Amino acid sequence: MIKTASLSDTGKIRQLNQDVVYTSELPIGNLPNLFLLADGMGGHKAGDYASRYAVDTICEEARESHEQNPEHILKKAIMKASDDIYTLSHTNVDMEGMGTTVVAATIYGKHMKVANVGDSRLYIINGKTITQITTDHSLVEEMVRMGGLDRESARTHPRKNVITRAVGVTNFVVPDFFDIELKKDDVILMCSDGLSNMLEDEEIRMIACAQRDITEKAEALVRAANQNGGRDNISLIIIEPFANEVEHD
Repeated sequence: MIKTASLSDTGKIRQLNQDVVYTSELPIGNLPNLFLLADGMGGHKAGDYASRYAVDTICEEARESHEQNPEHILKKAIMKASDDIYTLSHTNVDMEGMGTTVVAATIYGKHMKVANVGDSRLYIINGKTITQITTDHSLVEEMVRMGGLDRESARTHPRKNVITRAVGVTNFVVPDFFDIELKKDDVILMCSDGLSNMLEDEEIRMIACAQRDITEKAEALVRAANQNGGRDNISLIIIEPFANEVEHD
């Protein structure tokens, strides 16, 4: 049985929450379930609109899709959202320059399909390990990959918020996809950079593992990010894919 908890917090500095989270443990069209997190960017209205529009459009497209393959469903849905947002941003002066990150996941049996555009993340936490599954589409991540910047310096780099791929910013975007085989004790964490910029990965793991209840895990992570400065909106989804399952010999 899948168990989920989600939270979205404005943080300590921002006036507006431009993050949107969505969870459905029930089928959405041909997807057995759907989990989405979007972090909008743009002016006062625009970022909020972009993230909400992306989530609503992906849900609607998934619901209407006749495709059976989860990757095909998510790819078409994200590309449709991106195309619509791009068009809106070029026809409405109030929406100019808007865009959003999107990280999406669907779980089927012991497998998970993950789609990602931008720098919102999906992690797998399992006991003593935390593994970032998605790859940030960001300037500093490219610098790290090219060997021009070490991972520790990337955390405090002045341009760490510059992303290189986003939904709605260009007239064509393709998500990255990841296929994950889930293990019994895996906990899935999806989050905006308002969490991952405030807490190191190991801090995230320790906080999540210190709480037994899934809702307490979510609350403790948001609380810690705010205690560390809360410089951005903080949003997360926690999923326990095999909650309450007992192994039989």
